[in-house]
Amino acid sequence: MKLPRRKFLHLAAGAAALPTVARNAWAQAYPSRPVRLIVPFAAGGQGDILARLIGQWLSERLGQPFVIDNRPGAAGNIGTEAVVKSPPDGYTLLLASTTNTINATLYDKLNFNFIRDIAPVATISRNTHVMAVHPSMPAKTVPEFIAYSKANPGKINMASAGSGSTSHVIGELFKMMTGINLVHVPYRGAGPALVDLLAGVVQVYFSPTPPAIEYIKARKLRALAVTTALRSEALPDIPTVGEFVPGYEASGWSGIGSPKSTLTEVIDKLNREINTALADPKFKAQLANLGGDVLALSPADFGKLIADETEKWGKLIRTLSIKAD
Repeated sequence: MKLPRRKFLHLAAGAAALPTVARNAWAQAYPSRPVRLIVPFAAGGQGDILARLIGQWLSERLGQPFVIDNRPGAAGNIGTEAVVKSPPDGYTLLLASTTNTINATLYDKLNFNFIRDIAPVATISRNTHVMAVHPSMPAKTVPEFIAYSKANPGKINMASAGSGSTSHVIGELFKMMTGINLVHVPYRGAGPALVDLLAGVVQVYFSPTPPAIEYIKARKLRALAVTTALRSEALPDIPTVGEFVPGYEASGWSGIGSPKSTLTEVIDKLNREINTALADPKFKAQLANLGGDVLALSPADFGKLIADETEKWGKLIRTLSIKAD
């Protein structure tokens, strides 16, 4: 039955004014049906695998299926917009990532504002990128790479997974902070970029750790540094860029978001369950296999991370006039 608009608004206002006890009872009963977790990227990638790990955990803990819904397209904007337009009832969630904070400035016209329209629920992981070079590159350390690049300006090709991708802006930050000139070569995805690095078509790539790590161990690629503030558990012997370039830190992160106005009680419940997963040794080991380190934050601290990352990458993108593909 279709309610008259005035009646609908009256009921909606009444629901919003429910006593705290009623809201808590509703949150305690959550979820009472399957929850959809939208991944704004194609199946099989790092984000998709991570979503399935946390979805399985939440399904087992909360007694309802957390169904993964892949919505790729427009660098994650299609899937994100689908969540923004969903009811704020906790039954549609987003696998959020660094890409969202980059896109906020990279795209001039979005139908949503990520900071305003997505409520931060919980972080999951901090994802390391590794500065990998082809073995033919003479440089064996970050200082040697900087010196070689300055002696050969414009002669070293830097791959990325596409203009405005995380690997691109991480590399651009390195270029800006070291004053070197590398030629950016954008690819349509991380896979093709890695293939050409292995073939020596490009000389350096700030790669996500998981797809590169086996090639590094087999010495088909040389790892000069990781991009996070701390060394990676997956590559403990590899220094950080910041050990040679003071103040440098760049990494990916993943977390869960929901439409704005989602009940605080629901957000807090999900945050507690996800942080419980992050304290579980088995889950932590699974994250490590994906090249991620545990990142357990409150919703408020997650919101601050999103704001800080949006400002950081926005400043870089505007300074360098980076445009999307």
